[in-house]
Amino acid sequence: MPFANALSELEDTAEAASEVALTALEQLGVEPELAVVFFSPHHASENDQLMRTLRQQLPDVPLVGMLGESVVGGAREAEEGPALSLWLGSWNGKMDIDVFHLSPEATPDGPTLFGWPDSIFEADPAQSVLLTFADPFSFPAVELFLPTINEQHPGLRVIGGMSSNPFGPEVTSLFLDGEARVGGAIGVLLRGTPRVRTLVSQGCRPVGKPLVVTKATDNVIQELSGPATPLNYLRLLLEEVSQAERELMQRGLLIGLAVSEYRDQFRRGDFLIRNLIGLDPRTGALAVTDRVRLGQTVQFQTRDAAAAHEDLAELLTHVGDDGFKPTGGLLFTCNGRGKRMFTTPNHDAETIREALGNVALAGLFAAGELGPVGDRNFIHGFTASAVFFE
Repeated sequence: MPFANALSELEDTAEAASEVALTALEQLGVEPELAVVFFSPHHASENDQLMRTLRQQLPDVPLVGMLGESVVGGAREAEEGPALSLWLGSWNGKMDIDVFHLSPEATPDGPTLFGWPDSIFEADPAQSVLLTFADPFSFPAVELFLPTINEQHPGLRVIGGMSSNPFGPEVTSLFLDGEARVGGAIGVLLRGTPRVRTLVSQGCRPVGKPLVVTKATDNVIQELSGPATPLNYLRLLLEEVSQAERELMQRGLLIGLAVSEYRDQFRRGDFLIRNLIGLDPRTGALAVTDRVRLGQTVQFQTRDAAAAHEDLAELLTHVGDDGFKPTGGLLFTCNGRGKRMFTTPNHDAETIREALGNVALAGLFAAGELGPVGDRNFIHGFTASAVFFE
């Protein structure tokens, strides 16, 4: 197989590293071209030993490592206890792979990210993807990284996440080629003819109908098509929906902001999900956690375990469009999912396995997931963001 994954839940770090390396190499059957390891907090104190052991087994392979609150391996989500998940990929030389470390630094012209490879300027967005493993305490994903990608490299897909490091910035959460990297982010730019597909499941169900913003300032929606204030619209909506939807709206209401207006109909994946900050009872205006454009289409959303499952399962049905047959994948699922959201363990990993078959899958629970919606990249919450390789 061109991709392989192995998960170990052994307590001893060196033994766990040896186990996953030997198992994954045997599964792969060829020389790997990329290795990615996700490890639980249990192994954080022995991370040097972890990387040394893996380097001995994988001496000439680009090796990326990231600490996560919980890790994913195959159809298993290891949310408790020690866990180590190794993923190996090989594209038979048909994929150009550039691994680098992005470091944020202050300059006279403002904050800048240093470390970009020259190949980023040669990347064809249709045949490229940028895997990103980021430190949540120091990496300016929203302020600098995502705007740089979206503006200077339009269409280039970003998939990854922020390390869910429970120890704080004092403990290293990122590794590149066996060495600790302090802060910033590790990038893996993949360019080539093998097909790649991305998926971002925001785990929401729409409620009500799509509406157009007719009056707004920054992140405040003052009027919606109707015309109506957001508060008046929501009062009417509460009277129209079912009792089950009403309870969901009262427990946790969100809003979807259409990424593109060029749609005859809006469906899953067309909206960027954002939280509500508050409603002004005097004016009926609604504040949300993102800027809103005049003329932008919005739709209210609800989120629960059933909606999250429905959304992921629906999106997975389209992964195989155009005859795409994935055999490997990486998953970055929110640390608010797993057992915190679903009643059964291993939900996202098992849902992927049921939909796509025996895909070599690895990943972690992230503190913020990176992924494209429409033709732009965003940071998400409560999301399952994945990349699949053919």
